[in-house]
Amino acid sequence: MRFSVDAHAIGQHLTGNETYIRNLLNCFAKLDREADFVTYLSRETAFESVPERFFKRRVAINPFLRLGFDLPRKLRRDRPNLLHVQYTAPLFCRVPIVVSVHDVSFLEHPEYFTSFRSRQLRYTVDRTVRNAARVLTPSEFSRRRILDAYGLGEEKVVALPNGVSSSFRPIARETAQRAVRSMFGLPSPMILTVGDLQPRKNHIGLIHAFEQLVRAHPQLPHHLTIVGKETWYTPVIRAAAKKSSVSDRIHFTGFVCDDDLLRLYGACDLFVYPSFYEGFGLPILEAMACGRAVACSNTSAMPEVADSAALLFDPHSENEIMLAFRDLLLNPELRQRMERLGTHRAAMFSWENCAARTLDLYYEVAGQAKRQQVPARNTISAAR
Repeated sequence: MRFSVDAHAIGQHLTGNETYIRNLLNCFAKLDREADFVTYLSRETAFESVPERFFKRRVAINPFLRLGFDLPRKLRRDRPNLLHVQYTAPLFCRVPIVVSVHDVSFLEHPEYFTSFRSRQLRYTVDRTVRNAARVLTPSEFSRRRILDAYGLGEEKVVALPNGVSSSFRPIARETAQRAVRSMFGLPSPMILTVGDLQPRKNHIGLIHAFEQLVRAHPQLPHHLTIVGKETWYTPVIRAAAKKSSVSDRIHFTGFVCDDDLLRLYGACDLFVYPSFYEGFGLPILEAMACGRAVACSNTSAMPEVADSAALLFDPHSENEIMLAFRDLLLNPELRQRMERLGTHRAAMFSWENCAARTLDLYYEVAGQAKRQQVPARNTISAAR
């Protein structure tokens, strides 16, 4: 068997998409030593992030060149049994397609995107899911939304929950605080949020809720740290922070690597995720795995992910967000209880389980009912 994977997201700071495909590939290398894997990468620096024995092909960063020319040409040469993509398949693809669609926010909330991006996704994802052999998605919420949006058969869309990398683990808060103070100049104590600076992450509502918290409880010394890649919407969020009466206590770090993210999770007193819409919400589990109390939105897939291990609030209510802050920061017993519950909840999600189920679907789509599990053999050399 030979499986091809479009892994162009690796090395491009595409956050959830990059985390997803990088962890799957690393687990594939441990779980399946028999099949060939061919990966398509857009950056030279990404080659070192892919398991050594996997074949590596360079494709264009430009999506039009990648999907219209590079991938079709390389697929004809590599002749895989299937191709796994995220959201969009190449224009010309004669092999079975497995597509991961993490959510359909571009259909349900086009206001969260530029008009061009929304129109592009509407067209390309529709074409891809209708031609795909299987559609993978990380939550039952997203599965139902995909089925409703595209009218697909129930068996075609499969919910496979994401995992949490073992690199996210509890570390001493004081140690983490010293590290982030040294690396980022961030003061403690802090409330933390993680997510690209885009409309659906609700950073503006979070800033307003934090301002209310400080006004209602001036004895609290906390700062708000916002971690995430800058986007077209960044100026709007930064303007809201600058206008706030607590602007001196709001800090932006930009995109950070996983090692630094571990320290930021470890340094916070509370992690908050006020997004309006998520197909999963991986930072919720990452913060829980680091032993930190979580407050998050009660919409879309987030209650499914957090279960009873987080305080839930209406993201459209700045007062509810503020009250979640208050309850967790002023009640140490509640905060410690949520930390314990969160650690147990995060342990239920494994990238290895996600990868194993994904591999089984590969073999099913490729026409072999069950993947073969054999002793490791180092017989495949990496090639470009």
